[in-house]
Amino acid sequence: MARSKFFWHLLALAVVAVWGVTFVCTKMLIGAGLDPAEIFVVRFSMAYLGIWVLSLVSRHPRRPGSPSLSLWSRNWQDELLFVFLGLSGGSFYFLTENTALAHTQASNVAFLVCIAPLLTALLSLLYRRLRHDRFAAALERVGSGRFLALGTLLALGGMALMLFDGTRVQVSLRGDLLALGAALCWSLYSLFMGRLTDEYGAVFATRKVFFYGLVTIIPFLLGREFAPLELFRQPVVWGNLLFLGLVASLACFVAWNKVMARIGNITSTNYVYLNPVFTLISAMVVLGERLTVAGAVGSALILLGVILAGCQSHHCHPEPAEGFATRRICK
Repeated sequence: MARSKFFWHLLALAVVAVWGVTFVCTKMLIGAGLDPAEIFVVRFSMAYLGIWVLSLVSRHPRRPGSPSLSLWSRNWQDELLFVFLGLSGGSFYFLTENTALAHTQASNVAFLVCIAPLLTALLSLLYRRLRHDRFAAALERVGSGRFLALGTLLALGGMALMLFDGTRVQVSLRGDLLALGAALCWSLYSLFMGRLTDEYGAVFATRKVFFYGLVTIIPFLLGREFAPLELFRQPVVWGNLLFLGLVASLACFVAWNKVMARIGNITSTNYVYLNPVFTLISAMVVLGERLTVAGAVGSALILLGVILAGCQSHHCHPEPAEGFATRRICK
């Protein structure tokens, strides 16, 4: 069991490393002339075609009731929930994140999206208190003591420093707020995706998110002027798009959804703490970005806050079981 858990933690680390680099890739595509919505459409279209290939390959699911080739969920409530996940983890998340990158530094966006673990813990605590359904049972337990309160205050203080740094406020406020919106979207996605992945299988669940992400981005494309086809012939454009579509979206979304189903929504989302580390390294190397003093202090406070908020007196992780039942192991 310990060896199995170690694999999923290692996989979570690998996924976060890839996602840390995506901020820089998207920043380069925006600089090349692509619109944030265009980047999302191309990225998710490639991933959606790829997930159908995986669906055909995995036509014999590991468990009965995991319909990798089915078009619809088992009931309309789950289908509507997949629509919500397509919005929160697909179109809205990437639209806010990609647009934020057009208005502020890649390192800023990475640090502000890093608030997602804190939001996930708070939303999980709230959901477990208000609801007693199968999703609440699958969420990790959240301590509500001094660590969570102190971590929240530190993270809020860090965000204030980053948002109202006097040297950047006029050009970065919009981007920083959009990055916080992206963090909220990912936290909402994390509440439900782990359970649905366990019930339907990673391939089916990820395919539904990709599909509804593409459907819900359509209103944002109306009236837009698209980039000329000649732009996509540039190696920097198609190279970054292939990386974002096939590696960061297709491979990493499938892997991440499995990780959430195996080690829990809060434990897995805690790895987002490391996102800025990989983004800072790649941004400094590729884009030549740097942090201001206030930005550096604010970033440190955010990291410290979310890490403290993740300190619990005990942790409960869902353990997948046959059918829809989920047992919990508390340590």
